[in-house]
Amino acid sequence: MSTPETIDLVGVGSPIMDLVSQVPESFLSKVRGEKGGMVLVDDAEMDRILSFLDTPPALTTGGSAANATFNAARLGLRTAFVGKLGNDSLASTYKDRFRSAGVDVSRFKHGSVANARCLAMVTPDAQRTMRTNLGAAMTLSPSEITPEDFRGARHAHIEGYLVFNQQLCEAVLNAARKAGCTISLDLSSFEVVNAARDWMLHQFGHGIDVVFANEDEIRALYPEKGDDYRSLALELAAHGVIAAVKMGRDGSWIARGTEIHRMEPVHLMDVVDTNGAGDAWAAGFLYGYIRGKPLNECGAHASIMGAETVRHLGPLIPDSAWPEVKKRVAG
Repeated sequence: MSTPETIDLVGVGSPIMDLVSQVPESFLSKVRGEKGGMVLVDDAEMDRILSFLDTPPALTTGGSAANATFNAARLGLRTAFVGKLGNDSLASTYKDRFRSAGVDVSRFKHGSVANARCLAMVTPDAQRTMRTNLGAAMTLSPSEITPEDFRGARHAHIEGYLVFNQQLCEAVLNAARKAGCTISLDLSSFEVVNAARDWMLHQFGHGIDVVFANEDEIRALYPEKGDDYRSLALELAAHGVIAAVKMGRDGSWIARGTEIHRMEPVHLMDVVDTNGAGDAWAAGFLYGYIRGKPLNECGAHASIMGAETVRHLGPLIPDSAWPEVKKRVAG
């Protein structure tokens, strides 16, 4: 494991290999569940959906916190990741790609079953509908998480999907707090919020510093409050957290206490795929936050990262685009 004082950010979540496929709108009629969210499926259901594809999907490393960690490493933060890999070739490829990006891979756990995978179905409107089989990632137990996983780290970034296993998420939160980390939680999906709203609202008052939410997630968190996102951001910030409310092409609201910033969107004409945009947005924000930048500057970094991601298929910005991205963020 890394020596102390070497890690800016530890991501925590499921190291999922993404299977990315562009599909017509009509394809979703064959998929159980709502468009635009993430639903967990078993092996049989995953194989059923895959059988309908005309061509094999593209492979890329994925997972909400993993994407954010990967992007943060590419921006220059010193990062590590805590999550459970499988015992197959997908797991080996995943770990190798993270190592190549500069992520400390020594904190990965290793399971005895196949690696997690997520099918991201991208429709012509650039929306993605995700169906996930967690494989080895689902076998990560609370007993495997200790403060040692966060040793020498300044910040822990946790994906909301962990909240489906509240005991595991509490073990992560407790270990990160004990290690002295500041903590961010990405709500990840409106399904997550619907399943654990009361638990989340309780946790916000106990050591979580930053909460990321998109339009669907913040409305699910406060279902009686309407869709005034400025007011919703302030409502969330009233819990003592920095509220980062992402609205895609409409920009974002960022609030801390009564301080609030409206971040204008980066306008694009070439949107291809929204998969991973929120994770890249979080990475840009945390790049500024960990370096002590003002909230509006953190938001500007986030907007650049999110906008660049939607210009490409899959959840990660390709190598060819990174020199310009880093120049814009550093500037």
